[in-house]
Amino acid sequence: MLRLTALASGRGSNVAAIADAVARGDLDATLGLVVSNNSSAGVLSYAQTHGIPCAHISGKTHADEGAALLEALSAANTDVLVLAGYMKKLDPRVVSAYEGRAVNIHPGPLPDFGGRGMFGEHVHAAVLEAGRTQSGPTVHRVTAEYDEGATLGFRPVPVLPGDTPRSLGERVLAAEHDLYWRVLDEVFVRPSRSS
Repeated sequence: MLRLTALASGRGSNVAAIADAVARGDLDATLGLVVSNNSSAGVLSYAQTHGIPCAHISGKTHADEGAALLEALSAANTDVLVLAGYMKKLDPRVVSAYEGRAVNIHPGPLPDFGGRGMFGEHVHAAVLEAGRTQSGPTVHRVTAEYDEGATLGFRPVPVLPGDTPRSLGERVLAAEHDLYWRVLDEVFVRPSRSS
């Protein structure tokens, strides 16, 4: 069974959506560990409430944050690293160790609305400012640079008249919750069954 570790910095709604897919039996995986770089992140409370092992790993807790994260990932027998609103660039050693097995979800179409500083409502505001008629989340492989990895999945979300960054963001987030686990299933679970 595929062992996932999720990294998140905030409330962790995508982590919850993936955990729900596992609980329903839609995703043949286990969420073995949740890590946050933010001690007050809602995702840590979610993990504790749902009996998922979790850890706070940051520069405040560990002198060598990258090494500590690698150690935690190894101890959890992580097959796939799932970034879900992780607001920190991954240590190059982690990127290297999980090359091809680390994924992220971005709240807009890539590559047009990605890169440094492009997160959350900044993305939705940029989409609206560009006059786009369509937005949507993109799941991509994690590389050394922000949002530059190969696209694994995209879910179109129409931009509606009168949309604000917040209203567009709410619809994109709903699409993220349905898209992320499906991409994990398609890219990592199904191929392992046929091998």
